[in-house]
Amino acid sequence: MKVVTYSHARNALKSILDGVVQDADVTIISRRDAEGDAVIMSLDSYNSIMETLHLTSNPANAAALARAIAQDKAGLAQTRQLLPAE
Repeated sequence: MKVVTYSHARNALKSILDGVVQDADVTIISRRDAEGDAVIMSLDSYNSIMETLHLTSNPANAAALARAIAQDKAGLAQTRQLLPAE
């Protein structure tokens, strides 16, 4: 994670955007005023976070995901063939 000033972000926006996309990381833009800082991230990273939040927002679904992860870590996962497309 990088932290840059507002002035630097304004002058180097293209390279900052390229960096968050290439590195799958976030950049924080800090501002002097009390208006608050901001975060820049790639759309892929944002979508991934939102999907994770959605999948874990339901307790039953979160429990099912936790069981599946535990099974995989224990070496109990099974490989299955996909059905052919119709």
